[in-house]
Amino acid sequence: MFEYKFIKIPISGFIKKEPMANHQEIIREYAEDGWRLVQIFAPAIHGYGAANHFEIILEREVFDDEPLEDY
Repeated sequence: MFEYKFIKIPISGFIKKEPMANHQEIIREYAEDGWRLVQIFAPAIHGYGAANHFEIILEREVFDDEPLEDY
């Protein structure tokens, strides 16, 4: 069984879109705790089809004796 974590990263700026957090650092930090990157997803939900955030989707295996994390 796997558990999943979704980390929302806001994007700022009108012309030049910039993430408001360093996604590479976030992925490295979670990897140290056994999380694996599944996907980085940017939904087109803001004006002109541009995303105003993206989500980092992580997974890790859960064994029967480990409780799932609360979100």
